[in-house]
Formats: sequence, C-alpha cells, structure tokens
Amino acid sequence: MQLVSESGDVAALLLSRLFADAEFEVLDAPSMSRVPPLGLMESLPDAVRERALACERHVREVETGWPDGGGAAGAPRAEYDPVRTLAQREEAKAVELSDAGMPTSAVTVRRMRSRYRQQGVWGLVDRRATRVRSVHGRADERVVAAVQEVLEVGRERSDGTLGRLRMYTERLLAERYGSGVVKLPSRAAFNRLVHALADGQGLLGSARQRRWRSARPAPPFVPTTVMAPGELVMMDSTVLDCFVVLDDGVVERPELTIALDVATRSICAAVLRAKGTRSVDAAQLLAQMMVPAPMRPGWPEALAMEHSVVPYERLLSVDARLEGAAARPVITPQTIVVDQGNVFISSSFIAACESLGVSVQPAPPGNGPAKGHVERTFSSIKTLFVQHVAAYTGSHTGERGKDAEGEAVWTLSQLAEMFQEWIICGWQEREHDGLRHPIMPRCALSPNEMWAALIAVCGYVPVPLGHEDYIELMPLKRQKINDYGIRIDYRTYDHKVLNPYRGQGSPAADGLWEIHYDPHDPVQVWVRLPKPDQPRGYGWEAVPWIHHTLVSAPFTDFTWQHIKRTVARRADRVQHEHDLALALRELLERVAAGHGTRRERVVVARARTAATDGAVWATLYEQSEAEADEPGEDLFDDNEDDEEPLTNDGALSVWPTEHTPLSGAPTGAGQEAGVPAPRRPQVTVYDPVEESLRW
Repeated sequence: MQLVSESGDVAALLLSRLFADAEFEVLDAPSMSRVPPLGLMESLPDAVRERALACERHVREVETGWPDGGGAAGAPRAEYDPVRTLAQREEAKAVELSDAGMPTSAVTVRRMRSRYRQQGVWGLVDRRATRVRSVHGRADERVVAAVQEVLEVGRERSDGTLGRLRMYTERLLAERYGSGVVKLPSRAAFNRLVHALADGQGLLGSARQRRWRSARPAPPFVPTTVMAPGELVMMDSTVLDCFVVLDDGVVERPELTIALDVATRSICAAVLRAKGTRSVDAAQLLAQMMVPAPMRPGWPEALAMEHSVVPYERLLSVDARLEGAAARPVITPQTIVVDQGNVFISSSFIAACESLGVSVQPAPPGNGPAKGHVERTFSSIKTLFVQHVAAYTGSHTGERGKDAEGEAVWTLSQLAEMFQEWIICGWQEREHDGLRHPIMPRCALSPNEMWAALIAVCGYVPVPLGHEDYIELMPLKRQKINDYGIRIDYRTYDHKVLNPYRGQGSPAADGLWEIHYDPHDPVQVWVRLPKPDQPRGYGWEAVPWIHHTLVSAPFTDFTWQHIKRTVARRADRVQHEHDLALALRELLERVAAGHGTRRERVVVARARTAATDGAVWATLYEQSEAEADEPGEDLFDDNEDDEEPLTNDGALSVWPTEHTPLSGAPTGAGQEAGVPAPRRPQVTVYDPVEESLRW
C-alpha cells in the first residue's frame, strides 16, 4: 500500500502493519454501538419499544435472510434469499410493510439499515418519542425568565400567594419590554408554569425552607468521617419548648446549650440558662467536657461509671478523678464546629479554645446542615425529654395547650438537674442507629458503648483543670490600671493589690493588663499580675467592685445593662456609677418585696437564676464553693473596713486602703511608705482630713 503525505512524498507500507499500529484511526468513520442502550429502551412507551424491536427483525431479515439475524433452522423466504441482490430484498421489504399497513419505500428501508448499523436498535426508535420536552412547555421565554427572576428575588421574602407572584411578574415584564408587549398566559397556565419552575427547587415552600435551601452548600455532599472521640465536636444553642419557673414566680422558656461529640454521639456537656446565653456559658461547656461528671445526691448507683460498659478499672488507673463519677464520657475536643452566633464567635470564646489547644470551625451563616448532628440531637431531646416535661409548649403556638404557662412547676435548677440525669440514663445508654462497630455492623451501639470501643483504640489522656483554668476560660478584656483602678462598663474595680501597677504598662507588647470577668457575677474581676514566686512568673488577683457591699443581692451583666438603660446620667462618671449602684439595689429590693413591673421581675429572676449556677464551677474543678471564693485577701468580709452604703448627704464611702478616688481625684500619690491608712468610723461621715491622707 502506498501513502502520500501532505508534502507529496510517497511511502510504501504493508496494510497489516498499518492496521496493527496503535495510532491508526479512520477519520470521520461512523461510531459503532456494540451494546444496545437497554436503559433508554426501558424508558420508552411500550408501543414505541415494540415497534422498534419489530423494525429490527425486518432489517435483519433484509440483510441476512432470517429475522433473528442468525442462520436459524429452515430456509429463508424466497424474496429475502441472500442469493438475491440487496436492492431486491429492500424492494421486497418495502412492499411487505406497505401491504401490512405501514407505507414504506425502498429508500426508507435503506435508511433504516443505515441507522441500525450506526446506533443499533436505538436508531430504529421513533424520534418523536425521544424528543426532549421543555419543562415550561410552549411558554414565552421572556415570561419564563421573568418568573424565574421573581422567584429568586423572593427567596428571602415572606410567603405570598401565586396572585402576588403573577402581579410582580407582570410588573417586571412591563418595566423591561413595555406595557402590554409581553402577554402573560392564562391564570391556570401561569400557575402550571410556576410549579414547573419552582417545585424542584423548593421556591414555593415556607420562608424557613427557602432560607435553608439557599444556605445549603452545593452538592455533592460528602459525609464527615470521624474516627476518634473529640476529633469533631459540635456546639449549638436552642430555646426549649417548655416553661420553667424563675425566681419570684416569673415563667419563661429556658435556653439549652450542648456540646455533641460526633464520633460517639455523646452529649459531652450541657448548660441550661434563662434566655441570654453568654460566652462564659460556652466556656463552661469546654470545662464540663474535660472534667468527669460527679454523681449527684439522689441518683441511683446504676448511673455511676463503675456500673456502665466503660472500662472503669482501667480508666481509673489513669485518671483518679473518675472515682465516684457518673457514666458520662470525658472527652477532650480537638475541633469544635459552631454557628455564627455572637456567643461562639466572640473573642472570649475563641481565646478560651486557644488556651486549651482547641480549633474552632465556624459553620456558614444560616446553614443548619453544616452542623446537622447537633440539630438532629435537639430534635431527639424534644421528643425523648422535653415533651414529657410539665408546661410543654410544642414547636409553635398551634401546638400549644390552653394554659401552658400555668402548668409550669419546675424551676430552672430542677429542670437542669433532671436533664443532666436524663443524659446519663436516657441518652448515653440508648442505642443510636448511627453508631456501628466494624465487627458488628448490624448492631446499633449506645454512645457509651461507642466511647468504650474507641478509647480502646485511640487511648485516653486526662486533662486536669484547676481554678486558674476557670479564670482563663472567662471573657477577657485588656486595658490599663489607672489611679482609680479598673473601670469596665461604668463599674469601677479597685484594691490595694493594684497599687504597684497604677499608671504603668504591663510586660505585654501592647502595654495593657489582662483582665477576666464573669458576666453572671460582675461583683469582681481577676487581673493577671507579675508574681516571681509563681512557676509561670504571674498569678491572678481578685479585684472587687467598689460598690459590692452597697448591692448585696446577686445580679448579672444583663441586670446591669437594664439599669444603664433606665438611669440617665446627670453627673460625672463617679457619681453616675454611684447612681447606677443605688438604682440597682433599689430594683433588687423592690422586686424582692413583690413589687415591680413584669419586665423588672424577669430581669431580677434571670440574675438570681444565673447566680445559683456559681457552684457548677466549684464542682467542675473539685473545689468547694468556699474555697473558690476565698482570695488571698478577705475582700468580702463584713468588717469595719468594708464599704458602707452612702448616707443621705451623698458622700462617697471609701475603702480603708489608699485606692478609692473622690470625684475622680487620683489616689495613692500622697501616702507615705510605711504609714498605715487611718481607720474609718463605723458610721459613714465625710472627714476631709482623713480623706486627704488617702489622696
């Protein structure tokens, strides 16, 4: 065989050598379909499919003489005998089909043979049955585009009727093409068009469903594979569908925040609060996860870890804190998935996680599926626990009883106690369909069983926490130590331990001092100060609020913000702080006496409820509440050196040390070294001589 190149050169080549070459290819050759598309054939109507198969038998009979295409027993019919020419057989088949009621010519038979060689039996299918039909039929493309645009704009809007959608579409077409240029179809045809365009994308669902679909990431969805406890932990908050009784009889729905370990589906920690979860509550979850849950009075012994499936003896040899602990896993998180709530993305929570070596992964805004495990757990808590609680409200007002608030009998602390007990006996021991062991794939495991199986492979490392770690987990502020002390949100904190550092910068690069505070108990703050005798070279000092004896009842930052909004500033900062303290004391006393508006009673009830949770930290860190509240100095002892309430003359009460300013004046400047501060009389009387010694 001779080949001619583009330049005109001639080369001789064996034909077998040419065909054997891997790069040999016949250009513009029809593609051969070796396997018939059986799946497409099954999608056709029965009549169309049977007609195509019948045509296949006719084509085979024309080409081979037998309808089945092979040399079957018996001789072929005379008009299709292979001794006849192919054109004669095509003419015979055309006559046969025409006599059978299917007008056909020899050219049509030839075309059928050509399509059969190229596409197989699929080439004999009636193309009218395989024609791709538009979902919107014969509607005007301009109308279709306008409807789609209106549907997309309405994703974030409130629900509306199809009549409103038709009105907006007509208005859009008039603005874009002119009034009356593009006609809308009839109302029935328009509604069919809307459903054809919107049903598959959920654009006609509720506003909540539309927001959920718009926030959902683009598929394909890849499931998260977690192989170790703590590898992935999800945190979230929700308002429970039940009422609880706060102090003074105030009835309100509580807010639950939980931490869920994805690998074991364990509820590692839970905090139940009145409305207003703070970053310190999220930090408390971190501490609860890494500290064994103690057995509480009244709990049956069956809830103890030593009676569970957990390898208690082996773990006890590693972590002595597990002695007497409840059957709740102790898990150190590695990565925490949170939503975009202010509590979880606050600098305080991020700093608390960083101090413990925990990575924080925020989920996309409004994207529930990104933390679907914890969302599904909330649904399980509702059906397994909340709906059995007195004063259950249901998911919405349509499911609420006639007097759900009147059925409330449990206080917040009682409900929290029951919920902690339910976690151990009702959740941790309950089989979860999503927990499977590779050796027993057909057997669903409980969270405790899964934790026991995984720690046998991954190991267990205890992370002991102390009182200083609790302080580290609190919200953080960085600011100066001034002559008057430390001022945070119109609250001044001062003590003599600050004297060496007033007006001086800290060793940090920014020159500011690290201050931690508890929003649920703003009566004191903790300042990190240099201490050469400490292992790390620094230590914590508790600094009280200068008006802590003026306001003896518990309050929170939420209560303080309420007072700030109601008391107008009429003097300088010092006097305004005093006015706020007096107003706060008056509010607490008024509500305690059974007076006050409903709003005031709710504010005070939340403060008292939050104050009762102070013992939780002492339990976590194996300290009594007295030990946790015992600083190096007797800051809160009721002795003669404590602050007394203001008298009617408006004079500011003072501290026995050289730190309390008067009307913003600097302090500690005139006190000689070694000269003790004069004692103050028990009755607060302004003494200019005594006060001058303190300046």
